[in-house]
Amino acid sequence: MDIREEIKKKPLLFDGAMGTWYAEHYQQPLGACEPINTLAPEKIRSIHEEYIQAGARAIRTNTFGAYPGLMGGADPRAVIEAGWRIAREAAERADLSGQEIHVFADLGPAPAESHEDPGSAYREIVKMFMACGARNFIFETLGTDAGILEAVSEIRTQVPDAFVIVSFGVQPDGFTREGVYYRHLLRRTTESKMVDVTGLNCVSGARHMTELIEALGPWEIPLCALPNVGYPVVRGNRTYFDGDPEYFAAQIRTLTEKGISIVGGCCGTTPTHIGYLHRELEHIPQPRKMLFPADRADRAEPAPGRQGAWYTAADSLNEKLAAGEKVIAVELDSPKDCDVTKFMRGAGELQNAGADILTIADCPVARARMDSSLLACKVHRELGMDVMPHMTCRDRNINASKALLLGLAAEGIQNVLVITGDPIPTSERSEVRTVYQFNSVKMASYLKSLNEEVFPEPFRVFGALNLNAVNFEAEMRKCERKREAGMTGVLTQPVLTEQAFENLKTARRRTDLKILGGIIPVVSERNALFMENEVNGIRVSEKIIQLYRGKSRDESEELAFEISCEIARRIEPYVDGFYLMTPFSRTHLMSRIIRVIRSL
Repeated sequence: MDIREEIKKKPLLFDGAMGTWYAEHYQQPLGACEPINTLAPEKIRSIHEEYIQAGARAIRTNTFGAYPGLMGGADPRAVIEAGWRIAREAAERADLSGQEIHVFADLGPAPAESHEDPGSAYREIVKMFMACGARNFIFETLGTDAGILEAVSEIRTQVPDAFVIVSFGVQPDGFTREGVYYRHLLRRTTESKMVDVTGLNCVSGARHMTELIEALGPWEIPLCALPNVGYPVVRGNRTYFDGDPEYFAAQIRTLTEKGISIVGGCCGTTPTHIGYLHRELEHIPQPRKMLFPADRADRAEPAPGRQGAWYTAADSLNEKLAAGEKVIAVELDSPKDCDVTKFMRGAGELQNAGADILTIADCPVARARMDSSLLACKVHRELGMDVMPHMTCRDRNINASKALLLGLAAEGIQNVLVITGDPIPTSERSEVRTVYQFNSVKMASYLKSLNEEVFPEPFRVFGALNLNAVNFEAEMRKCERKREAGMTGVLTQPVLTEQAFENLKTARRRTDLKILGGIIPVVSERNALFMENEVNGIRVSEKIIQLYRGKSRDESEELAFEISCEIARRIEPYVDGFYLMTPFSRTHLMSRIIRVIRSL
């Protein structure tokens, strides 16, 4: 029977987790089990048959991670061909006993190194499966839909009647590991008109996945739910799933009664879990309630009035930007120790001089300093000053990032500067690990989703624009991606060369993002040479370096004041404001420059 007709009459039951069951069944550590297709095919065939005997009517090939570089040197084509053959053999044996088993070509997320063009990675694997004769496909545990519809289009071109499922791995709060909200992913997949079924699998347990799907309300195309059996626990050096099969099956049944078309299991689910679920499905009443089809107007939407608003009443920085006023943001480095006396005194001095907002770097050059967000909260609370803490993608995963943002929101912070962050120095990488789950564009996109779904008052997200980039055209393309991801504006690297000035004019012509032009006072010849030769993203012209030759400290500081004021005058027509970077905590120098800028 055609799957499309079958799921109208009863839910289609998928198998459980190949990887975790293989590890438990054969007492192996969790890892890539795809190469076993060629090394010990009888073991994989046996697991397929266990799931079929438990009641599964659809099985996935053991190819979830069958991408180049993810299998320790194993040949993806050989693994895929063997995986398809083994699954077909198991299905054909069941067919002989009168059970129709559907075999699905299984594709997990494209590997990280394909992030620039994940569609190519998917299409390459899809072509291998189609050469084997595959007509059913499941893309699962996805954190984003990047490249997926390109691959589905490839399938539709070659196999027009193929049955395609696209399923996303979502945390209990509704966000994927890429920081994308599940409703947006399901909606885009649905609206493509190329996918037969969309839904969720993995990451969340049965109860949380049930809540997420129930929160969707009516939907236009069939939905699937393949949750984990629960949440993992670590004992010794091994990871286990201990979820009760009866509880798991009862939770999934509530969804199938409401119209979910495809169910099954992911991590931790065994043939026992699928057996319990099979017995539960035998008692589903007919006809079932239907979550689909539905009028688009009935679907849950983000809270009205929160998208597209430029500022809130309490957000003075963005009020001024919206009104066309030139704003002044001043960066002040946080302390290296726990004494904030000098920092707070400097912040107050900058505020009195006329700075609109204080920005605080997040451990620049990957050296630990006082936390920028905690310090921003203190400044905001005690001085009543607008603040913009920097948030790097280097040190926090999605959970830590969201936790920090919730705290900032509770403290009334509304502006953040999102940057990828300097890498950990090579000599320290054996002791200090980076995270880099996000880059700045992905973090901005995540914040955009949080603004729509979580925060009653939205964050305004700013990014960086490197006017000194060797390939400034690439920098502008990245700038456009930042705009699309929801950034409000950009703070530029300092303008200390003619090329940086020309690049600023180019940026002004080509983006409608708010631009805060970077100015950093050069306070000595040594300082100029250091920035030119050792600080990534800063260039200092030879002309400026020469001006500092033989100058005393006082003479150099006066020269820094004059040059910075002249740069401010020159860039003023091309910026929406100024981004001043304080050298060596010299807030008295910055106060003088602020007062001149205020008079422009």
